[in-house]
Amino acid sequence: MAKQLGMKRMLTAVLAFLLPGALAAQTVNAAGHWEGSIEAPGQPLVVMVDLEQTDGAWSGTIDIPAQGADDLPLSAVTVEGETVQFTISGVPGEPTFEGTLSEGGITGEFRQGPARLPFRLGREAVEVETPPRPQEPKPPFPYDEEEVEYRNGDVTIAGTLTLPPVEGRVPAALLISGSGALNRDLELAGHKPFLVLANHLTRLGVAVLRVDDRGVGGSTGSTSQSTSRDKAADVLAGVRFLRAHDRIDPERVGLIGISEGGLVAPLALNRVPPGTVAFTVLLAGPGVPGGDLLRQQLRRIAAANGAPVEMIEELAALQDRALRIIGGEMPPAEAEAALREVVREQLAASPETAQLSGEALESTVSAAAESNLSPWFRFFIRYDPAPALGGLAVPTLALFGGKDTQVDADQNQSAMEAAFIGSSNGASPR
Repeated sequence: MAKQLGMKRMLTAVLAFLLPGALAAQTVNAAGHWEGSIEAPGQPLVVMVDLEQTDGAWSGTIDIPAQGADDLPLSAVTVEGETVQFTISGVPGEPTFEGTLSEGGITGEFRQGPARLPFRLGREAVEVETPPRPQEPKPPFPYDEEEVEYRNGDVTIAGTLTLPPVEGRVPAALLISGSGALNRDLELAGHKPFLVLANHLTRLGVAVLRVDDRGVGGSTGSTSQSTSRDKAADVLAGVRFLRAHDRIDPERVGLIGISEGGLVAPLALNRVPPGTVAFTVLLAGPGVPGGDLLRQQLRRIAAANGAPVEMIEELAALQDRALRIIGGEMPPAEAEAALREVVREQLAASPETAQLSGEALESTVSAAAESNLSPWFRFFIRYDPAPALGGLAVPTLALFGGKDTQVDADQNQSAMEAAFIGSSNGASPR
């Protein structure tokens, strides 16, 4: 559930990182825009690459439209004669592209772990065939849409408000995203779950506000440099906006949070007087501190991937060391040095990353240290949601997925129920 884990999970599938590249030859320029496809099993995967050379150094980005990946930076870009090679760091399996440049384009081989797949790139535009998303609503819509902005201190929050076309004031829900920097549709790997949910609820007569996270789309600020407390403050700014809207009933404004959003909603509710928020819905929300959630998450995901028990125990021990460093009180320089050492051991212990070396290894270690020592992550692993859950004084619906490997249902549902039972408000789960 943590930001960097959620992002890696989207990218670790082999076909999510079919990395094309460009090559420098004596007669053909590798710089510029390239489009083509990887010959993935079942269906070619369209990719788009932009390469440039500045002061002798090569750099570039890749788009993978079917995966919802845009402007992913390429690392370790080398162009020697007719051969080019580059890697996306921080991804299990060290996804690497190597190919040959000719007048006809670029052809070569993509490698990630044991996978070997051919590719071809050219200068011509390639038609992008995105997977069908029958659940995604298409205009025209039988309701009104407003592009909105409001402020929380010096941060601007931008979003979309959908309103049922009815007379009188209507109830409203504010959607709260999970971890990571996500747009108002909660767009991930080509899916837009918040767009789908907003469409469904608005058709049922509920106004819905969905917003861009800090630093995404029209919203300012930074997600990684803020914490869940800051996100709760952004949520309350949204509640104030909704309560002041002339088409919304201020007594029927509620919150719907998913993943980290299920942690943020109770945190926000405990900071306002009774009656400010009418209800809350927690979708796969944490019931335990983030560190405990991540420990269980690692075991569930590793087991689901078929890792042997011995490897799971080794990885769990390394994770525990890392979490103690991140959640501790070491001076920043000491914490970073200690964490980098653990990250190296973690990478070496996993078959997917054991072969990382050189620049790819160093960039992976640096990215992990920076992400795990960010204000957001340090707050997340330390924060215990139980007191805020116990303080809820509004009707609350909590839903979990029995097959969810990120927010384990047994672990978090039981903890949440215990918090409700111990509530001073006399709440009881049912």
